[in-house]
Amino acid sequence: MNHSKIMEEYQRWLQKAGEDPDIIKELLGIKNDENKIEDAFYRDLGFGTGGLRGVIGAGTNRMNIYTVAKASQGLADYIIENFPDDKRKIAVSYDSRIKSDLFARVASEVFAANGIQVFIYPQLMPTPCLSYAVRALKCAAGIMVTASHNPSKYNGYKVYGADGCQITTEAADEILKHIENQDIFSSIKRVNFEEGKEKKIISYIPEEIYTSFVEEVKKQSLLKPEDKIEKDVAIVYSPLNGTGLKPVLRTLKESGYSNITVVKEQEMPDGNFPTCPYPNPEIEEAMSLGIKYAQEYQADLLLATDPDCDRVGIAIRNKEGKYCLLTGNETGMLLLDYICSRRQETGSMPEDPVMVKTIVTIDMAEQIAEHYGVRTINVLTGFKFIGEQIGLLEQQGKESSYIFGFEESYGYLSGSYVRDKDAVNAAFLICEMFAYYKTRKIGLLDKLEELYQKYGFCLNTLHSYTFEGMSGFSKMQDIMRNFRKEVTSLGGKKVLTCLDYVDGRDGLPKSDVLKYLLEDHSSVVIRPSGTEPKLKAYISVTADTKQQAEMLEKKIKEDLEKYL
Repeated sequence: MNHSKIMEEYQRWLQKAGEDPDIIKELLGIKNDENKIEDAFYRDLGFGTGGLRGVIGAGTNRMNIYTVAKASQGLADYIIENFPDDKRKIAVSYDSRIKSDLFARVASEVFAANGIQVFIYPQLMPTPCLSYAVRALKCAAGIMVTASHNPSKYNGYKVYGADGCQITTEAADEILKHIENQDIFSSIKRVNFEEGKEKKIISYIPEEIYTSFVEEVKKQSLLKPEDKIEKDVAIVYSPLNGTGLKPVLRTLKESGYSNITVVKEQEMPDGNFPTCPYPNPEIEEAMSLGIKYAQEYQADLLLATDPDCDRVGIAIRNKEGKYCLLTGNETGMLLLDYICSRRQETGSMPEDPVMVKTIVTIDMAEQIAEHYGVRTINVLTGFKFIGEQIGLLEQQGKESSYIFGFEESYGYLSGSYVRDKDAVNAAFLICEMFAYYKTRKIGLLDKLEELYQKYGFCLNTLHSYTFEGMSGFSKMQDIMRNFRKEVTSLGGKKVLTCLDYVDGRDGLPKSDVLKYLLEDHSSVVIRPSGTEPKLKAYISVTADTKQQAEMLEKKIKEDLEKYL
């Protein structure tokens, strides 16, 4: 959008965006700052398979009631076009973020005005509960208002298909066309939320759906009635001011884990995340208060779930009494090995067992799977692609073949009852695995070392580089073009093959992703984030020792940064 169009749209918002006083206040506050006006209006907030995600605020490039309503109208038109009257139902959920409840209500008002039956949770609920409700209520679609693990200034809007998965690229493209047909102020249909409830076009999701979800999580246990484990392990848990508190505690307590201490400052929902500005269990800062609690209470295990409770991070006390954070890959490998070994021991391994992981997730997982006779399916980054594989197995009558799926970014799922990562499920399984091994005098760190001894040391790291605004978006595109030119070596390791997914490959959809396969079982993946203004680099190296792996990783990182 050129400068004059940007200023014209800014003036239009000043005249018409009066419903939310916060928006008018912000618009007036930037009236003398053309750079801020440009950043807020230079484009429409991007919509894709991850839905919407952006900074909360005024403008077409922001999350606000108008951009949410416009996206909802586009989604409503898509549902009307593709589903008969009796199938036009949608499930809605939201997390603890700033304005999440407001955005969920506005979206519900739009769907209801378009004759789509709305089922909304009466209180904030995790993302996996939304995926579950879509399937349980036989909805055409679902939305989850969340920005997952982003900082507090962000919010977002994930869209789910009738299968309970986040939408496919094809569906996202169709919905986007409908969104682009809308005028953000004049073509959006809305009915008052309370009026919608009175007319029963908007209904609350009944308690039994939530209870059924919890029961499905508990069914993922790999224990037999005769198995004795120490369930009094001392657990510290933090929901990081998000949605995990009730479902995680309920699942654990109903399963016999009662020695649980909750991090008080992070217990209640709070979109400002006062003690963890970046509420992502992948980073140490978000886990630091939980570690202090663990030290104070001498806990055996620390768990923390992100705001929409689809990711979980853990810390384990080592022999010196220090708490060690595990990476998403390490936790995933431990869970995979536990699930496979228990299924073998209990005779519950299916005939053609399948594990699904993303292409940026640790390669060593394939070796673990192979050891147990489990087939690995590799998919693009994003748990929706794992959910998609579960759906394909279901179509083949082989849904029970799926035993586990995970991604390096702390997302796990051991059952097919939902089609997205589930931190309620993961927290439950982690506690069971920890208690099972502890009863047998085995620590998780010992178990991890045993895996490294067996399969070799593999180090996976993620490096993110931020490029804000219009110029940043353009720079990321330039960098990806440069990477597509001939890169012959990284970190002194020869590039054996470059896998470019831009036109699709191996049956996977088109995606702006590059994977370099290097000598000695190492690899590098480069991709722009689909939800943040970041370029992400995933480095995987294999070496005889941890020290050798860290040295090689450092060299590869230095070479990558020359291109940045």
